[in-house]
Amino acid sequence: MSLTRSPIGASWVRWAAVLWLIIWFPAYWHAWGFANFLHLCDLAVFLTCAGLITGNALLLSSQAVGSILVDCAWTLDAAWYVVTHHHLIGGTEYLFDPHTALWIRLLSLFHVALPPLFLWALGRTGYDRRGWALESGITLVAFIASRFTNPAANINYAFTDPFIHRAWGPAPIHVLTSVLFMAIVVYLPTHLALARLYPAPRAVHPNDLEAKF
Repeated sequence: MSLTRSPIGASWVRWAAVLWLIIWFPAYWHAWGFANFLHLCDLAVFLTCAGLITGNALLLSSQAVGSILVDCAWTLDAAWYVVTHHHLIGGTEYLFDPHTALWIRLLSLFHVALPPLFLWALGRTGYDRRGWALESGITLVAFIASRFTNPAANINYAFTDPFIHRAWGPAPIHVLTSVLFMAIVVYLPTHLALARLYPAPRAVHPNDLEAKF
C-alpha cells in the first residue's frame, strides 16, 4: 500500500476533513441539489477528504492532478470578477448569485484552499504516478453520468463546451472530446510537474498507519 513517506502526526487533518464534509455536504445539497455533486470539483472534495482521512496517496494524487489547474482558474475568474465585475473565464457565476445564502457560497472557497493543501499533502505521501490514469477514468464516468442530468444545468459542460458554447457532435463524440481535452491539456501537464516535484510514495507497514497523517 502506498502511503506516507514520513510521519507528521497531524491527526487533526482527518478530523478537519470529517468536519468539512459534515458542513459542506448538506449545505450544497440544500442549495443546488444532489446532481450537483457530479461536478468534478465536488467529486474532488469527497475524494480528497477520503484521501486525507485514510492517508491514501493514490486518491490525493488523482485529485491533485484533476484540481490544481482547475482551481487556480476558478480563483483567477473569481478574483477577476471582484476587480472588474466581468468574468474572465466563467464558472464562478454562482458565487455572486444573491439568491443563494452567502455562507453557502463562501464554502466554494475550497477552490482556493485545495491547491496549497495538495502541495502540502503530497509532500507527506509522495505522488502516485497512477493518479493521472485514475483521474482520467473518474472524469469519463462523471461526464457520462452528467449526460443523464438536466441539459440546462450543463454539469461538467457535458452538453456544450465552456468556450464557444456548442456541442462537439453527438453525445458520445462530445463526451469523448471533452474527456480527452481534460486528460491531455489539463491533467497531463499537472501529472508531469508533480511527478518531477515529488518522489513516488513509500510503502509502510500496516502497523504504521497512524503515522500517515
